[in-house]
Amino acid sequence: MTRREFITLLGGAAATWPLAARAQQGERVRRIGVLLPAAAGDAQYQAWFRAFLQALAQSGWTIGRNVAIDARWATANADSVRMHAAELAALAPDVILAPGASTVGPLLQATRTVPIVFAVVADPVGAGFVESLARPGGNATGFTPFEYSISGKWLELLTQIASGVKRVAVLRDSATPSGAGQYSVIQAMAPLLRVEVSPVNLRDAADIDSAVTAFARSSNGGLIVTASGLALIHRNLIVKLAAQHRLPAIYFERAFVAAGGLIAYGPDQLDQFKRAAAYVDRILKGEKPADLPVQAPTKYELVINLQTAKALGLTVPPTLLARADEVIE
Repeated sequence: MTRREFITLLGGAAATWPLAARAQQGERVRRIGVLLPAAAGDAQYQAWFRAFLQALAQSGWTIGRNVAIDARWATANADSVRMHAAELAALAPDVILAPGASTVGPLLQATRTVPIVFAVVADPVGAGFVESLARPGGNATGFTPFEYSISGKWLELLTQIASGVKRVAVLRDSATPSGAGQYSVIQAMAPLLRVEVSPVNLRDAADIDSAVTAFARSSNGGLIVTASGLALIHRNLIVKLAAQHRLPAIYFERAFVAAGGLIAYGPDQLDQFKRAAAYVDRILKGEKPADLPVQAPTKYELVINLQTAKALGLTVPPTLLARADEVIE
């Protein structure tokens, strides 16, 4: 299937898949809602959604036979996300897949009865989405991408690949509990590595541009891009600014490095969406989200872009290269 065909298929999901499902009379058709905080053309979210659908098929769920998908591409606009969350909740599907905090929050405001499975919520307890990781207690459960301790690892890796970095701007989403939590760990680690850190709150493209440009006016700077859906939406801009101002940067997800970023360390998010499909399968077969514990990642990946390192005049330590899961040359 080509990228264009995939976009077309997903764009028409709400209309065509339920109709196809109703055409099959031999088996009960279950409904799955999907709320995605991106435009339908976003390649990264397409890949994650595709991984979810493939894993779902491996569990025996076939679109047009025993399952229908109601997909909503809501973009990153908060009002649009809330509108589509309310639409999906009103449809009363058997379960809803929601990637992260920006979609789970509005869904929980719209329904406390429809089961919700999330793929990458950094702090579901702090956000109030679940009572505890072991016993979620409500209608939501899923997967967390990491513990906050990984944030210190980002600072450590950045100073290993770019030893001249003495000042670090930490891009975070201050509207989520995980934004403050990730920054706190980095801030605590900074004195041990003799680095000065400062937060940059993610809002929109103009704010990101002006903040990074202002930070880059002084020397020996670097960037840490902490995990958030907002950072992912603006990944191309952030990578472009890092290159433009010659700022070594570390990211939480491979997509940034594939787009030209220097280095990334974090969970394999494709795997997170596959595991989310397994929870959706269990809920469709009768289990309750309240009884399914929130799970941590099982796969992490370190990705390095040697082309970007060369452009920045950096020599990647051989020990770091040996640890990398993927090297882009």
